[in-house]
Amino acid sequence: MSCRIYLIGAGPGDPGLLTIKGKQLIEKADVIIYDKLVSESILNLAQQDCERIFVGKSPGKHYRLQEKINELLIEKASAGGIIVRLKGGDPFVFGRGSEEALELSKQGIDFEIVPGVSSALAVPAYAGIPMTHRGLSSSFTVVTGHEDPTKLESSIAWEHVSKNSDTLVFLMGMKNLPFITRKLMDFGMDAQTPVALIENGTGPKQRTVCAQLDSIVSLAKERDIRNPAIIVIGEVVRLRENIEWFEKKPLFGERILVTRARQQSSKLSSALTDLGAYVHELPVIAFEVPLDLGHMDPVMEQLYSYSWLIFSSVNGVDAFFKELSSRNLDIRELAGIKLIAIGPATQKHLESKGLRNILVPSRYDADSLVEEFLGQIRAGEKVLIVRPEQARDVIAKALRESGVLVSEIAAYRTVSADVDTKALVASLAIKEFDAITFTSSSTVQNLMHMISGDLALLQGVKLCSIGPVTSDTLREYGLEPSIEASNSSVDGLVEAMLIDKHSPLSS
Repeated sequence: MSCRIYLIGAGPGDPGLLTIKGKQLIEKADVIIYDKLVSESILNLAQQDCERIFVGKSPGKHYRLQEKINELLIEKASAGGIIVRLKGGDPFVFGRGSEEALELSKQGIDFEIVPGVSSALAVPAYAGIPMTHRGLSSSFTVVTGHEDPTKLESSIAWEHVSKNSDTLVFLMGMKNLPFITRKLMDFGMDAQTPVALIENGTGPKQRTVCAQLDSIVSLAKERDIRNPAIIVIGEVVRLRENIEWFEKKPLFGERILVTRARQQSSKLSSALTDLGAYVHELPVIAFEVPLDLGHMDPVMEQLYSYSWLIFSSVNGVDAFFKELSSRNLDIRELAGIKLIAIGPATQKHLESKGLRNILVPSRYDADSLVEEFLGQIRAGEKVLIVRPEQARDVIAKALRESGVLVSEIAAYRTVSADVDTKALVASLAIKEFDAITFTSSSTVQNLMHMISGDLALLQGVKLCSIGPVTSDTLREYGLEPSIEASNSSVDGLVEAMLIDKHSPLSS
């Protein structure tokens, strides 16, 4: 079996900074050998059966020596397939990627280099600090911050570094910050030169502190700044006051647990991440086909007889069209049937199937749907409702009471997802999250089951509900929602969280 090794830069932390080529190769990889600073979101791009091998290093603790990593690459190459060596930042900027490439070349093993966005450039940019600026900086130098200060001779030309470059960037140098600042001042750098320390750059835990060269060490100690961190030195640091943008995002630093099903969580997670939040996805529900599909047969065989078709979710749309396809049917079967969707997400999903003129209530819940459309559906008309197996019967009950002939399809069922409950309880016990989002009653019920109903674990955490039905389920467990969306949709939930964040009463 042929083999090729790809040395890929994963970027500085924000998964959105991964290159398109890097993403494509990770998605095809048979083996991924990765470092500490590669985000879980990037690793999750891999195929389910991809072998993942962690070889990361952190200051003072080496999990694998570089020689052992080289041997591992050669060993995996002998087995064939697509092997990805994934490094934070860029593999050729203090990433030792060239050492690995030389060893592979020596062994006659095919490889490619896929550059990444270097933390030396991206992290200062996320802190609002440019490397160059007309009139302030026409050059910059990137220096390792790892050098051992006890060495008899330094490999860094301090006399040139301190005087001949307008902007200095030291990577992973927090341990040596006192040594670095002292050396620069010893070789003539002005003690009042501005310095920025950027911890966890490009991620939602980013922190930036600024001071002068002669006082930055004491400030770093006071604020407990640690690696991974970037040190930026030069007049460009002063521009942060006006250019800072990332840490000003409206939900920056908020730690949010998203409990939505895995196939649905991306929209909510992306929206919250774009607003600066730190999002951890923990799907507490999953979707499966109903145990008994036989109830669909008489309905699907007489679709033509229905005047109205109501979809209560995106999942219902998928399940319905899957059933259509299994019977060699298509959207032509829906000709002349009026369509109602519970909300805009369901509407858009129906439109993606080629359907148009879909009615949507002004508030995206079952009660509003009944209130707004009950008068349009005449007694004696046949209505088909596509819903989950455990859904409330609000719509069907109201229609039947009005003389409407109602049929229902239980298109899918909601089940508990496979979750590490011990890890969940541990995270909640140490108050790892500021907020938890609930997008259905099932997410509430399953989370409460996973934590054995221990309300103390949720004390002090904002409980964010997508709408009144979900809020009522929280209250059934003795929990009062902190935030409730005015419209039962992901967009409505995000908007409610933004309003809460900027409320003077928000803690």
